[in-house]
Amino acid sequence: MPPLMLLILMLGITMSTIFAASSHHWLMAWLGLELNTLCLLPLISKPKHPRATEATTKYFLTQAIASTLVMFSSTMNAWETGQWHLEQLSNNFACILMTIALMIKVGTAPMHFWLPEVLQGSTMQTALLITTWQKIAPIALLYSMANHMPIKMTMMLGITSILIGGWGGINQTQTRKLLAFSSIAHMGWTLMIITISPNIAVLNIMIYITMTTPTFLLLIQLSMKTLKDAATAWTTTPTIILLMPILMSLGGLPPLTGFTPKLLILNEMVAQNMTPMATIAALASLLSLMFYLRMAYLATMTLPPITTTSTMKWRLTTKSMSIPLAMTTTMTMMNLPMTPALIP
Repeated sequence: MPPLMLLILMLGITMSTIFAASSHHWLMAWLGLELNTLCLLPLISKPKHPRATEATTKYFLTQAIASTLVMFSSTMNAWETGQWHLEQLSNNFACILMTIALMIKVGTAPMHFWLPEVLQGSTMQTALLITTWQKIAPIALLYSMANHMPIKMTMMLGITSILIGGWGGINQTQTRKLLAFSSIAHMGWTLMIITISPNIAVLNIMIYITMTTPTFLLLIQLSMKTLKDAATAWTTTPTIILLMPILMSLGGLPPLTGFTPKLLILNEMVAQNMTPMATIAALASLLSLMFYLRMAYLATMTLPPITTTSTMKWRLTTKSMSIPLAMTTTMTMMNLPMTPALIP
């Protein structure tokens, strides 16, 4: 793809997300979501491969259905109330439809079917974009209508997303599909808390983006597409393999940054007398932690068969550490002490 075209598409993705997240009118928000989708389609279809074409088609169809539901629910609410403002979505049926549409946009269960396949058919860079930046606009719209969303519905869908994200990831060997199910599980945590405390939900998304970005940068640096690649990565990049605690942070292991949003969410749910739901969510998150542990174990504690014992591959080809990876890794693993400042 020519650099100028890539620049135009990236500028379109950036501006459309900002446009949708900062608008107060449902038509303007819908327009931002549509521009966002249309700018991402050429990036997904850039590799000349049938799988990329399939991923582009699946992404386009699911996003088109979601955009249709957004338009239909906002029009229905305007017909009933005469309001197009984001915070005036008071019609119950329109609010449920809008919630379903935005959940399709971010890829939460049971509307998650498109996300693993689209990530698997995309490049690592495009998959990073879909799992991080593309979620900002729908989450901003969910934040705006959080006061009108049905609590029972979001709780059940949140628990379902956490369970499916954990169960689905256990059986995967492709790293992009693993991170797709990781995204589904993290979106479940966001849905569970967004109606109770929207600010904690936004914090959860911010920390999730902070953790997912260095994870993808690490996979790009190591050219790690499958778990089999993880077992042989240490022979070429032994220093970068030491950054595998990033995966433990994604799983929410206590000493790392990823434990911060889970701690705040569980604390708020217990304070709202939702202890059984909090317990189920905490136990379900162990499923996700299992496949993160498996991936880190394969990368750091297994010895693949090597042909020589005297000269290792890393002595011949050494990959330098990228600055974005180093900066984001520090935030991913060392921000837990800031948690007391975030508790109201």
